[in-house]
Amino acid sequence: MAENVTLTTEFILTGFTSHQELKILLFIFFLIIYLITIIGNIGLVILISVEPRLHSPMYLFLGNLAFMDTFSSCAVTPKMLMNFFSKGRMISLRECMVQFYFLCFSETSACFLLAVMAYDRYVAICNPLHYPTMMSKKLSIQMITGSLIAGSLHSMIHVGFLFRLTFCKSHQINHFYCDVLPLHRLSCTDPYINQLMIFIISGPIQVFTLGVILLSYLYILLTVFRMKSKEGRGKAFSTCASHFVSVSIFYGSLLIMYIRPGALDEGAIDIPVAIFYTIVIPFLNPFIYSLRNKDVISVLRKIMEKKISGGFGTKFVH
Repeated sequence: MAENVTLTTEFILTGFTSHQELKILLFIFFLIIYLITIIGNIGLVILISVEPRLHSPMYLFLGNLAFMDTFSSCAVTPKMLMNFFSKGRMISLRECMVQFYFLCFSETSACFLLAVMAYDRYVAICNPLHYPTMMSKKLSIQMITGSLIAGSLHSMIHVGFLFRLTFCKSHQINHFYCDVLPLHRLSCTDPYINQLMIFIISGPIQVFTLGVILLSYLYILLTVFRMKSKEGRGKAFSTCASHFVSVSIFYGSLLIMYIRPGALDEGAIDIPVAIFYTIVIPFLNPFIYSLRNKDVISVLRKIMEKKISGGFGTKFVH
């Protein structure tokens, strides 16, 4: 019996639906979202890298957030798209661990980056005169590095604890990717310690970063209310509102998924919630954080104008 338990090395991902007539439509839909996500986020990273005007702390944070969104999408979506037309829908235990590691790494790093971005906006709006000293380039790089290290350590801890589990129940994972909670449900080893680590480590990370974000935006709103200019107040509200919607969806999804009471119990809520923070948020972030940003729009416009004028110039010479 013990030998049979340790030989479980593959699982079956059930995916979204068992209705075969929907698979082509869903495949096309999620493929389009995936391509837009990758092009939008990688394009934003490249734009920030090559444009000197966008080398300020705010855009360094934004570029790294876009990179983490790319990581998150790449960790989940390609395998999900393959499984629409795969008969077995198999995933090995090793592949499962790797997939969860990169997803956990990107999502945790994104939590810290969102907190750092909120603090950066707080300093810029509430203490503009002290911004160059309070948010130096060196400090910004240290914050980014710390966020990535924290994300890596957090994912390594959970993956390490997954190796203590043995799997003797059904090989079927009722999900479209390999997540930690479905693995806990399939374990014939008591996952109490693993679940405890989620509350001890993951819970405080989400609460701390969300607290920093909420506190920063609270001070920003108080400062905005004191502004005499209606135009300035409107712009600040517009920017804060769009950012806050993105943060609310992201943190709401994570809290519902992992920290809610009875999270270990399987429920129909798992897949819809997971879609939001693994697919929808990485898709929306380039639009929320960049297309509503005047500097990014200005740089894009100049690049397009150069290409158009360059193209016409070439045709004129010929």
